[in-house]
Amino acid sequence: MYQYLKGLVTEVNPQGITLDVQDVGYLLVPPNPFDFTVDERYLVFVYFHVKEDAHTLYAFKTRDEKRLFEQLLSVKGIGPKSALAVLASAPVNDILRAIESGDAKYLNRFPGIGPKASQQIILDLKGKIQVGEITLKSSQRLSEVSDALKALGYKVKEIEGLLNGLDPKKDTATLIKEALKKIA
Repeated sequence: MYQYLKGLVTEVNPQGITLDVQDVGYLLVPPNPFDFTVDERYLVFVYFHVKEDAHTLYAFKTRDEKRLFEQLLSVKGIGPKSALAVLASAPVNDILRAIESGDAKYLNRFPGIGPKASQQIILDLKGKIQVGEITLKSSQRLSEVSDALKALGYKVKEIEGLLNGLDPKKDTATLIKEALKKIA
């Protein structure tokens, strides 16, 4: 129904933010309301959730956050509050890596996510999440390339430069070769 809203934040409180869009104040629930500043303009991606007793607009600063939220909602036993808690507690890429690597301990640390829920998230989403143009497996490949370059003694800033422009759809060995060619 709604894709995004663009407007001025007029209020920030622990329950959410108020976004003024052409003189209409929308009450939005982001993962962390305090990431927003009063009297600043934002473009937020929204998810409209309907329950019997409430209609709620959830807000996200990036499309990737919104997509991950939607994916988490598709997991049996995960509702909006749990999905928001996950997004509020860690960067999207870290959550994706934990899911792809099957790291249930990492997922257990989020409020409202116990051992059963973390296993269910991994079971339902591993290998299936697509965020932006790059699939989760592709971001895992770039992470492997980064680890390989660290093992060879390259610094983090050098590695970031080497990873830029690599096609994450290629296999890890090819990506490592391409990164090393950039150095030569």
